[in-house]
Amino acid sequence: MAQHLAGVRVALTGPRKSKEMSLLVEKMGGIPLVRPAQGTVFLDDRNIRDGLVSWISDPPDWAVFTTGMGLDALFDMAEDMDVAGQLRNVLAESCIAARGYKTVNALKKLKLTPLVRDDDGSTDGLIREFSSHDLAGKKVMLQLHGETAPKLVRWLEEQGAVVRQVLPYRHVPPEEAELEQLLNEVIQHKLDAVAFTSGPQVRFLTEYATSQGKLEQMLTAFKEGVVPASVGKVTANAMREEGIEALVVPDEEKMGALIVELGRYFAANPVGVRED
Repeated sequence: MAQHLAGVRVALTGPRKSKEMSLLVEKMGGIPLVRPAQGTVFLDDRNIRDGLVSWISDPPDWAVFTTGMGLDALFDMAEDMDVAGQLRNVLAESCIAARGYKTVNALKKLKLTPLVRDDDGSTDGLIREFSSHDLAGKKVMLQLHGETAPKLVRWLEEQGAVVRQVLPYRHVPPEEAELEQLLNEVIQHKLDAVAFTSGPQVRFLTEYATSQGKLEQMLTAFKEGVVPASVGKVTANAMREEGIEALVVPDEEKMGALIVELGRYFAANPVGVRED
C-alpha cells in the first residue's frame, strides 16, 4: 500500500473501529493517535418504548428518519414489543422523509420509500427538499440519533408542524482528560490531521474548548495547519456548524475511505518538518 501518510500524525476521535483505522493509517506509513472525543453510545430503551407507543397510538402525518441505525433500533424494539407490524402499517400510511443513503437503504428493506430525501446527506439538504411541502398543523415524528437536532426542529416548528422526537441512542462525552489532550495537541500543532466520524465528537470537543476559553485557538489551528477530516457529509455539516470546514471528505461514507482520502490529500500536500 502506498505510503501516502508517511510521518503524518492522525488523531482518530471515534471509539468505533479505532483499531482497524489505526492499522490502515500505519499501513500507509502514518502515525495513528487514538483520541476519543465521544464516549460510549447507549441504546436508550425507555425512550424507544415511549416513542413507539406514541407513534402507534397517535400516528403522525410525517415520519422523519435521520439514521439507518436508529431506524433499525426502532424496529428491533418494536419486534421485542410485538408491535413491528403495527409500526410498519403506520409508516405505510404516513409521508416519510429521510436523511442519508443508509437511512434510505434501511427503509428499502422494509419496502418503504421516502417522499422527501436530502440532496446531499445533510440536515440543510433535507430542509431544502422539504421546503415545497405544506407542514402547517401537521404532526411530525422525528427519529434522531443520540442528540437533538435544534436546527431541524426549529425549522419544522417555524413551518407550523407539531414535532415529537424519539432518540434511540444516547451519546455521552469521553473523559475530560481525553478531550484536554486532544485539544492541546490541536492547538500546539502536534497533529497533522484529526479524523472525525460523528457530529457528537465535534460538538463535545468544541464545547470543551469553549469551556476552557480556547475555542478561537482551536479554530485557528484547524485553519492553519491541522487538517480537519470528516467521514461523510453529515459529520462535515456538523463541523461547519461549529466553525470547522472539513478539508477531507470521502465520497463513500466509510471509515476506511476516510483514511484513504486523507492519504490522497497528504500525497498532494506533504507535511513539513515538525519541530517537537
